[in-house]
Amino acid sequence: MSWNWNSNGLPFLPGYSFRDVTKSAFHRPQTLDYKNGYALPRRPTVGIGQDPLLSEQLIQQEINELSFEKPDIAYDFFARGLSKEFIPAHVALDKKVLRFYAFFEETLDEEYRVRPVVIYYYLEDDSMCIIEPVVENSGIPQGKRIKRQRLPQNKRGDHYLWKDLNLGMDLEVYGVKYHITQCDHFTKEFMESEGIVLNDPELMPVDPYNKHREKSEDSFRTASEFDSMHRFLTMDRKVLRFFALWEDSDSVYRETRHVTIQYFLVDDTVEIREIHKPNSGRDPFPVLMRRQKMPKKIKPESEVFPRCVLEISKEEVDEYFSPKDFQVGQRMKLLGRHFLLHDCDGYTKEYYQKNHPELEIKTIEVEKMEDIPQEKKREAPPYNGFGSLEDSLQNSLSLLPKPPVKNLLKMLVNNNKVLRYSARLLSQNPDDEARRFVLSYFLSDDMISIYEKPTRNSGIIGGKFLEKTHIPKPDFTVENPEFYSPADFAIGATVEVFSHRFVLTDADHFVLKYLESIASQVPQQTLDSLRQKLGVRTANDPAADSNGDVEESSS
Repeated sequence: MSWNWNSNGLPFLPGYSFRDVTKSAFHRPQTLDYKNGYALPRRPTVGIGQDPLLSEQLIQQEINELSFEKPDIAYDFFARGLSKEFIPAHVALDKKVLRFYAFFEETLDEEYRVRPVVIYYYLEDDSMCIIEPVVENSGIPQGKRIKRQRLPQNKRGDHYLWKDLNLGMDLEVYGVKYHITQCDHFTKEFMESEGIVLNDPELMPVDPYNKHREKSEDSFRTASEFDSMHRFLTMDRKVLRFFALWEDSDSVYRETRHVTIQYFLVDDTVEIREIHKPNSGRDPFPVLMRRQKMPKKIKPESEVFPRCVLEISKEEVDEYFSPKDFQVGQRMKLLGRHFLLHDCDGYTKEYYQKNHPELEIKTIEVEKMEDIPQEKKREAPPYNGFGSLEDSLQNSLSLLPKPPVKNLLKMLVNNNKVLRYSARLLSQNPDDEARRFVLSYFLSDDMISIYEKPTRNSGIIGGKFLEKTHIPKPDFTVENPEFYSPADFAIGATVEVFSHRFVLTDADHFVLKYLESIASQVPQQTLDSLRQKLGVRTANDPAADSNGDVEESSS
């Protein structure tokens, strides 16, 4: 603003200013200029009509007035340091929080639960939040119950302040009563500094549900072993290894197998593995007994319940096997199997010399365990007449019987080689005198089959009389049966087949040819009977059956 104004002692107010009527120039000053081709603003130095600017006049007038004023001698320059600096509340109370401990009760059907919470009061903005500590495996949602906000105190719209909080009081928020029991040290100092006397702290009540749960968990909790961590750090990867022989009594041939017994010192567990040779045809998984603690003595009352249903627990075992029970040169029984410890590795020998010097290690050279005492030999079941003897024996050895082992080389060499004999049935019934049979002996698997020839006007239909099977001799035992062989089939011999008696009357020429090839294994009486019978037949009736069937010669 520019104005040629002379106050003459009057204030610069409307009605006290007068315009100069003699003034004739009213042009505005130039405020835009160009420099190097660019338009640049320029601050005006004079007002309209070349009048001086009012702001410049006021500034100059204030400078003149200040130049003639003198400082007050009574003013103390150092007194300004005594004035307090203003600090806003959000800065002074930033990160200052009051913490109270409380709980609330949750009513269940007939019981109730005590759930502890932590109440945080933020002095910065008088906001609060309530958090429930998370308990592992509690089964209920926990964590932040009420997020940070100003909590309403009543229906009038008032909010809770720090002055309203104290120990031993109930804080009702959204229909839930929180009983405050304790607070931390900072909260106690702050409240006392503000002149609030806190009540005595209270103890947090015990939750009856958790108390009952801890009691039930203790009844099923396994007692911890003494200093198990130290044992793990000192005994980990330290294993005693023994070399032993095991007689497989479940096998048909009762073979002896080489095994290694490993005793893990870290947890007193035992693992048994078989030693397989290359191309042995054994199971590719050599673990005979998985790693476990071997029970040595079992409580007598635990024998009532069958152990094949459930595994043996620690409560049923009086004593487990320890390193003292594994002695080289002696026999031992592990889970019903007999083992002979005949050697061990170098670390095992050093361990026994250091920890058990009283035990003597006797390394022995053995290949079999024929003298291992057996508790009771397994008796084979009586033969029931169905199937073969091998099938009945396999049923007694395992729940899932395996087929008997066959000689593949013998089957390949003697494939389709059959010795056939003509036979008649010995019976007291006169109707059976006319019945004729063909007895076939299969060299590939030593089995015998019997075929009955059809007879005219006999009333008996011919056909298969006996399927291929092994036929034992009379008065045989199931443990050591003796089966018929071609050496027993002489002309005129009696063959008893499952309570049926047959008399051999004739044979094929192939029978004599085959038996002569193994004459050292056949009795001379059998060869002579065949030569005599077939020689008579060749002289009287040279014609042979084209199908190879045996024809009974006329007496």
